[in-house]
Amino acid sequence: MLRDITIGQYYPVESLIHRRDPRLKILAVFGFVIVLFMIDSLTNYVYAAGFIGLIIAASKVPLKYILKGLKPIFLIIFFTFTINMFLTRGEIIYKMGIFEITREGLHQAVFMSLRLIFLIIGTSILTLTTSPIELTDGIERLLNPFRRIGVPAHELAMMMTIALRFIPTILEETDKIMKAQMARGADFESGNIVKRAKSLIPLLVPLFIGAFRRADDLATAMEARCYRGGKSRTRMKQLKFNKGDFAGSILMVLFYGYLVFLRIA
Repeated sequence: MLRDITIGQYYPVESLIHRRDPRLKILAVFGFVIVLFMIDSLTNYVYAAGFIGLIIAASKVPLKYILKGLKPIFLIIFFTFTINMFLTRGEIIYKMGIFEITREGLHQAVFMSLRLIFLIIGTSILTLTTSPIELTDGIERLLNPFRRIGVPAHELAMMMTIALRFIPTILEETDKIMKAQMARGADFESGNIVKRAKSLIPLLVPLFIGAFRRADDLATAMEARCYRGGKSRTRMKQLKFNKGDFAGSILMVLFYGYLVFLRIA
């Protein structure tokens, strides 16, 4: 299951989405998240699903590769669906003992689950189609206006990108440690949830040691290469909006505006 997490991974392929400016993709994801929590009708979610489908097709990332990222959060989606379905009061459509399913609860459960699914897919597409370097430059350029009030734009962008970049690495190391301990007789699969959670505690010590060692190695490598961030840092490739980026921006604004219009109309 750890290998199914796609957030933070980059899928190298030549596509229309890969070529877009990282600032546009970051703003598109932020706008998509905001719109997701504004729409509340099945028609709007159908439009959102069609929009995501077109983006996936244009990105040339296999659909199976993106959908497998939903496996690790299946329990969260199921828990969210169940809680909203049984705890939302309204018109009762089915009752079994103390449990009541209401029309409003079912409506809320379906929409909250769809929001989580679309949220994970949207953020996964961002990291799958944007390299860590481009993501760092995009975040930094978007945060540059806040430097006037003392926000360290470059440092924040670097920390965020490194955190995303090392998610797959840490998951891979966790998988190796689990397999090594299972070969020595450790059991991570039997018992109830509490027992399984306790069995994962021995993983934390070697995992944290490996993470700190990797962070120290990264810092040493950056210092050895005389890395200096901030204003003095130059870039081999400058971010520039082209005609495709402007066209994408217009389409994004029109689509998000249309969904918001359907919400308030």
